[in-house]
Amino acid sequence: FSYSLYLVTNSYLSKYRDEIMKFHLLFTLPLTTTAFISTPFHHATNTRSSSLFMSGVTRNPNFAKLAGGYLFPEIGRRRTAYIEANPDMADRIISLGIGDTTQPIPEHILSGLVTGASQLGTKEGYTGYGAEQGKAPLREKIAEVLYDGLIASDEVFVSDGAKCDIMRIQQMFGPGVVSAVQDPSYPVYVDTSVMMGQTGTQDEETKQYENIVYMPCRAPDFFPDLESLPKADVVYFCSPNNPTGVAATKEQLTSLVKMCKERGSILVFDAAYAPFIRSPDVPKSIFEIEGAKEVAIECNSFSKYAGFTGVRLGWTVVPADLKFADGTPVRNDFTRVMTTAFNGASNVVQEGGLACLDPEGMKEINTLIDYYLENANMLRETMIGLGYDVYGGTDAPYIFVDVGRSSWDVFSEILEKAQLVTIPGAGFGPGGDTFLSLSAFASR
Repeated sequence: FSYSLYLVTNSYLSKYRDEIMKFHLLFTLPLTTTAFISTPFHHATNTRSSSLFMSGVTRNPNFAKLAGGYLFPEIGRRRTAYIEANPDMADRIISLGIGDTTQPIPEHILSGLVTGASQLGTKEGYTGYGAEQGKAPLREKIAEVLYDGLIASDEVFVSDGAKCDIMRIQQMFGPGVVSAVQDPSYPVYVDTSVMMGQTGTQDEETKQYENIVYMPCRAPDFFPDLESLPKADVVYFCSPNNPTGVAATKEQLTSLVKMCKERGSILVFDAAYAPFIRSPDVPKSIFEIEGAKEVAIECNSFSKYAGFTGVRLGWTVVPADLKFADGTPVRNDFTRVMTTAFNGASNVVQEGGLACLDPEGMKEINTLIDYYLENANMLRETMIGLGYDVYGGTDAPYIFVDVGRSSWDVFSEILEKAQLVTIPGAGFGPGGDTFLSLSAFASR
């Protein structure tokens, strides 16, 4: 399998082989334990001694429930271990294993960042703390350009990214809710639920946590059977989906909003890959669905729009019509979270966001998206040519490949024999165990 994949992949990429860039995964050093060496001074003897010291603070038991490490650092760890064992192969590594952009920030968008930085060097342009919810002009432009007036600017909360906002949303809901997640799904939804104390322990056999509703999403459309699901207080749904690369249709999202309204659930809609949508029947925002403003929160980010994965800028929309059971507007509590635990996105970065939403910036964004979608099509055709069932890659920068056996085993085999880094579907939940996810964020 791996040798065939290597040959066929290179048949598509050979003319770009000399231009392929190494991909740099973010990986972390193992955390130190709570034990450390203390060397107190003893005044009586003026001598120094060492002793093993631990604090008297009890560890948060919810963190003890987390199983293993976070997916992408684990991929990075295995990649690093392979290179250390095979240093002569380091230059041959091609990474399809993380959704990190690789193309430079385009000229007009970059000029916004430069302007934002330059202003800080002048008396007239200098700014300090800003509004925690974001600059008013950026909030207005997001509502106007990306939502065509479907939402109001005061419903937009500008942030440092959608991933961070998921945790802030979890902090707002607290430990007393039941969350529902797609299976497979982006691991942040599950891990933050565990950290917040919403769950029990993980079942060793099913690899699922107690008190989370897992919504089985299976081929070919990867949309759950909503009627068969138990009620959840908060429903996390990502479309276009990471990792499957499949986007929900308007009809499917209408049924999802209907279910949430009937059950009194709040829908947290992750639309981070909305700019990749090309199919006319696929909404780019949940607020295109009638009634969604009464049940939904939407998270989004400039990371994939404009190559801001390292720049960090996102937003969350919390409609004024969305209320808790006691009638309190959800927006009020999210405002409290943002104003208490966040000082606002960088002044410099918000200027870059404004440039993104200029006509010139939107044109540059579309060029970037087309580049990555071409990559996705190349990967999709490669895997189809190898005879595999392939999903996604048309409205998203990911393809999902059914390899028919343990995805971690296939990950290791391809890395060792073909020097390709992929994403094991098992890292997204039990439903992904026999799939590989391939990222199209590569350089050609």
